[in-house]
Amino acid sequence: MHRSHIPIEDWFWTAYLMATHTPGISATQLKRQLSFVSDTTAWHMLHRLRTGMVNENRTKLSGLIEADETFIGGPAKGKKGRGVTDSNHKSLVVGAVEVVKYKSKSGEMKERAGRLRLQLIPDATEVSLGTFLMDNLESKSRVRTDGWTGYSDIAMIDFIHHVRVVGPSQLAHKKFPHIHRVFGNLKTWINGTYHGVEPKHLQSYLNEFVFRFNRREHPMAAFQTLLGISMQKKPVSLDSLQNRSQQ
Repeated sequence: MHRSHIPIEDWFWTAYLMATHTPGISATQLKRQLSFVSDTTAWHMLHRLRTGMVNENRTKLSGLIEADETFIGGPAKGKKGRGVTDSNHKSLVVGAVEVVKYKSKSGEMKERAGRLRLQLIPDATEVSLGTFLMDNLESKSRVRTDGWTGYSDIAMIDFIHHVRVVGPSQLAHKKFPHIHRVFGNLKTWINGTYHGVEPKHLQSYLNEFVFRFNRREHPMAAFQTLLGISMQKKPVSLDSLQNRSQQ
């Protein structure tokens, strides 16, 4: 916001809409809401605020965790499975979500999703998956995976590994309901609100989804947190955003 030609009131309104509007808000919608001259101004503001959605000092996930990967993007002709990362239209995203156990009003023990992490990765090797887990999970956490080779003994060396092999006749969303519900909501959100995103900007949208998901029950707190973190970030120029290369 420093030295911005945009009035501070518009910055606050943008942060408020971004943090509290349930389906999120696109640059086109923001332009209409605040009567901006161009989509570019709205797009730049939203992306600058997305940089304020990641707190480098946030605590890691802990306890029982589901981890898996999914693909974001259009069809990859002639490819299937994790091999579609060779396609320019597909991006591989790894996710991890805490599984929180609680007792229902009837006294039955149930599970729900806790905090979430999502990251764009180049491949599903033990190096990429292991680095993601080490960066985002507390040591000795219990991690549920589908037994993919990328979750090797080396990648999982600092964690307690619970393998749930998904056979050909089994549906993964039944074995890993929480992370697959996250993936389904993520794709619906990207396609519904933004009608798809460019791969080079995907991590920014993943950061927004994680920020909103982790604060879904406290939208006003999300607004205050967004402003607080944003004040600690350096300004991001429009040129740097437009010239960003895919990670």
